[in-house]
Amino acid sequence: MQHLDDATRTQLEAAAFRRLLQHLDAKKDVQNIDLMILADFCRNCLSKWLVAAADERGAELDYEAAREYVYGMPYPEWKEKYQQEATPAQQAAFEARQASRRESQS
Repeated sequence: MQHLDDATRTQLEAAAFRRLLQHLDAKKDVQNIDLMILADFCRNCLSKWLVAAADERGAELDYEAAREYVYGMPYPEWKEKYQQEATPAQQAAFEARQASRRESQS
């Protein structure tokens, strides 16, 4: 991608991000904890990254507005419709992942 000009690269990155959001929207059965276990990020992380990017550029974007963009609806509504309780297996896998991260940071 080094051969692309900044504007084109930004457009491609934005398109890929929008496609990621569409993909996550189509996979509502994939819970945030599943994403955290496998990839160390979730929909909430994406929302926080959007807010941080806005801050870096001097733009205003509050966290709830970012979450609504990422989730495609207000977060409380998404949570009520789609979020499931984490299973004991998911909780154990998440804790193991967190422990592994702490060890690698030491």
